[in-house]
Amino acid sequence: MKKYDIVVLGGGPGGYVAAIRAAQLGKKTAIIENDKLGGICLNWGCIPTKALLKNAEVLHYVKNSKQFGINIPTFSVNFNETIKRSRDVSQRLSKGVEFLMKKNNIDHIQGWGSFKSPNELEVLKGKKKDLIEADKIVIATGARPRILENMKPDGKQIITSKDAMVLKKVPKEIIIIGAGAIGAEFAYFFNEFGTEVHLIEMQNNILPVEDEEISKEVEKSFIKAGIKIYKNAFVTKIEKLKTKLKVHTEISGKSKIMNTDIVLNAVGVIGNIENIGLEKLGIKTSKGSIEINEFNQTSIENIYAIGDVTGPPWLAHVASAQGNIAVEHAFNYSTNPLDYSNIPGCTYCQPQVASIGITEFEAKELGHEIKVGRFDFKASGKALATGDTTGFVKIIFDAKYGELLGCHIVGNNATELIAELSVAKALETTWEEIAMTVHAHPTLSEAIMEAALDAFGRNVHK
Repeated sequence: MKKYDIVVLGGGPGGYVAAIRAAQLGKKTAIIENDKLGGICLNWGCIPTKALLKNAEVLHYVKNSKQFGINIPTFSVNFNETIKRSRDVSQRLSKGVEFLMKKNNIDHIQGWGSFKSPNELEVLKGKKKDLIEADKIVIATGARPRILENMKPDGKQIITSKDAMVLKKVPKEIIIIGAGAIGAEFAYFFNEFGTEVHLIEMQNNILPVEDEEISKEVEKSFIKAGIKIYKNAFVTKIEKLKTKLKVHTEISGKSKIMNTDIVLNAVGVIGNIENIGLEKLGIKTSKGSIEINEFNQTSIENIYAIGDVTGPPWLAHVASAQGNIAVEHAFNYSTNPLDYSNIPGCTYCQPQVASIGITEFEAKELGHEIKVGRFDFKASGKALATGDTTGFVKIIFDAKYGELLGCHIVGNNATELIAELSVAKALETTWEEIAMTVHAHPTLSEAIMEAALDAFGRNVHK
């Protein structure tokens, strides 16, 4: 039996970061992963989807090149090459994680790991079983797509996001169920490649967790691009025909039947907490997630859980941050709990969406007197120069103290711009400090400064 100071169960962005941090602290470390290192994020989620979306963005510029004085009268699209590029990017990064394991002297154990006791894991690979012993164990087994009973995927007609990334050809029509980040990104991608896209959302707005103004701006852009949106809607049944699917829906209380080539299930994810022996040890779970304290410790002292298995927010950067905290706490190093009020959320469709903190509605519900500042990208010199003027920056401050409560950005490069607000909020920055900080000109980031000025009636370029 091999013995370690710490073993990490799962090799995604939470697991491999936790393993590296443990190795940096001088601990004998192993990581158990049944599939490729990098988890869903590197192999089937964050990274390969962004490669696909970049291809869609390039295609959009080619189709609209005349606005830049460039005439491209004919062009062709090789969809297989689009998919191949995405897979190549993913494989390169996964191999990069393998290199990091070797560099940090971390043992990579392939197989399916499950608990035998609080300090023992059994690893099954084919017919071979190995026992691993560890003083500390971190559960980082990630998540999978949530499947509804009336739409179980078959990988061909009814698909998940994973299936969508390896399609052989562009579908003529697609119905996407769920208009959160995953649904919105695939709606943009397939629409850009010529698919007739129908986007179904059971809430009042697409991207329902975002500030309402942001959601409406994306909806307006999607409709202009030809995406058909159905809100307050849900699927009741899917019938398989010879070559099509008959999708039964209810939209605002009225029944509607739609025919399509493919249905994409994008209704969220659920943590992988089954078949790893949690019940055997009595590790507490709730609503499909492992219960943890502020340092990601489970109900068993030496066992920690990080990432998607701990519930929302289901974000790779949250998993990585939790991994650092869990390992440092496990070995009595000084660490601070994660500030969940300062987690950026990003959606990478076009226009992009990024947000941090609370929405305007939430601020009012919490009893804040607020000041709200806005700045449209159509008034930004850099946005006009690049030709991407859709969207705006919206910042919410506490009126009395000027505290930054939240920021919501929709537009080109929103997912890059949000980092400034993450730092600002962590440092408890006020509106004046943001407004008086000199921002380079011309940049899109100036819109943040302008929005802060606008909140207190000092706007210049609005």
